[in-house]
Amino acid sequence: MQNRLQQLRDLQKSAYCPYSNFQVAAILVCENGEEFKGVNVENASYGGTICAERSAFVSAISQGQSDNKFTEIHLIAADAKDFVMPCGLCRQFMSEFVSADFKVYVYHADGGIKTVTMEELLPYSFSASDLG
Repeated sequence: MQNRLQQLRDLQKSAYCPYSNFQVAAILVCENGEEFKGVNVENASYGGTICAERSAFVSAISQGQSDNKFTEIHLIAADAKDFVMPCGLCRQFMSEFVSADFKVYVYHADGGIKTVTMEELLPYSFSASDLG
């Protein structure tokens, strides 16, 4: 996992965050081993900002990956000394495309890793089954 941590740190440099200076990077992994990278991209209107997690998913989906093909995501936020979990919007967004046992690996600057499942992040997600 040390190599993954270095990949995330390198990817953080691509984040566009002139307002918060809070660099976030994500690497989404598919069951076939293909990887999609994402970083946070801020906007002066704030509402137009996209988080690294959603950036990675949008990249994967726009390149033809379909739902239930994703196995895990790796995240690092800024130089935080503690684990920074995905925001609520990202949790709901990710739940649209992954199973309850999807793994979320969250890294902190000291190299520690915390692993949670999608169900632990969002136990009562709103889904297509709620619509009908």
